[in-house]
Amino acid sequence: MVSLNLDPSGQFLTLSTPARSMRFHAIWLRDNSHDPETRSSGNGQRLISLRDVPKDTHIASADLQGEKMKILFEPENKSVTFELDWLISNAYDNAEVRHRGWIGEGVETWDTSLMENVPTGDYSELVCGGPALRDWLEKIIRYGFGKIENGPVEDGSLFQIVDLFGYVRETNYGRHFEVRTEVNPTNLAYTGLGLQAHTDNPYRDPVPTIQVLYCLESSAPGGENMVVDGFAAINRLRNENQEYFDVLADYCASFEYAGEAGVCLTSRKPIIELAPEGELTGIRFNNRSMAAVTDVPFDKMSTYYEAYRRLGEIIDDEAMEVTFRLNPGEAFLVDNRRVLHARKGYSGEGTRCLQGCYADMDGLRSTYDAMQRQASG
Repeated sequence: MVSLNLDPSGQFLTLSTPARSMRFHAIWLRDNSHDPETRSSGNGQRLISLRDVPKDTHIASADLQGEKMKILFEPENKSVTFELDWLISNAYDNAEVRHRGWIGEGVETWDTSLMENVPTGDYSELVCGGPALRDWLEKIIRYGFGKIENGPVEDGSLFQIVDLFGYVRETNYGRHFEVRTEVNPTNLAYTGLGLQAHTDNPYRDPVPTIQVLYCLESSAPGGENMVVDGFAAINRLRNENQEYFDVLADYCASFEYAGEAGVCLTSRKPIIELAPEGELTGIRFNNRSMAAVTDVPFDKMSTYYEAYRRLGEIIDDEAMEVTFRLNPGEAFLVDNRRVLHARKGYSGEGTRCLQGCYADMDGLRSTYDAMQRQASG
């Protein structure tokens, strides 16, 4: 049963269900009207700006009509109908007190136990679109990474992965880059050393939010890929020591890359990134690209380094990692704002060749949301 109560001032109304009560301001309702004069029926974009809405807008009347609510706004004498489901799903009157570092809806943290259920898609099914692609994209949004099997073993195949959901983000490394490693190499640039779990390109602002790595050759023993949920690591740090969490979120670290002619990339961002209302939105963790930290005051610097060290220890904990081996024709994708990636070291003989590129989560989310709306509509 849904009930409605209009405040005598007309400045807001209260919509109540058995589960909760939600207040809506008159100006918010008017700004979010979906009538043809306010929003385009083709793309949903607003046709007016806020200056076109009177400052003294108020609700003259409001009536429930089945699954809809009809509102009369004055002084425009404008009648607008809202779907109740839309109002409930967009309610902003939330009495819940959320801790700093809360995680958004649809995101699920994980540890090594996910190794038994790595989110995986079959290339031949994904390229057909439909439920298989939609479900795989949903898992990437939920877990922050996903794997692909049974892809072509061809140069540039990684672009076909990005084509499933978005566009390649070109950088100074080009549209893609080579990760070619040889055990017992003739060139020391191609080593089999392991890498600590990290996020890529923290010296960029904004960072590339997706990284794709595609395997073309893998004949060397070892060299397993590893991923760590940065959000789970941050949650663990906060639960252990709130002060450590706060100092890594409150002060900027500095990151830099100047490894080639004509390139000097720098950024100042916290290791733990939060939205203004406290939502955990990202982690930047890459010891190789960390520059001198100068934004932390003297009396906080010791605590900062203690927190930085402890976060690194949590990230290095095997209980946090999921490992898998990439064979030719296999790939994995990570949300570079959340999931850290690494590789184990090599032993023995052989070669390993991967190609990598960057893309962005807005394209992936757009593709998923469009598919979800089509399936629901």
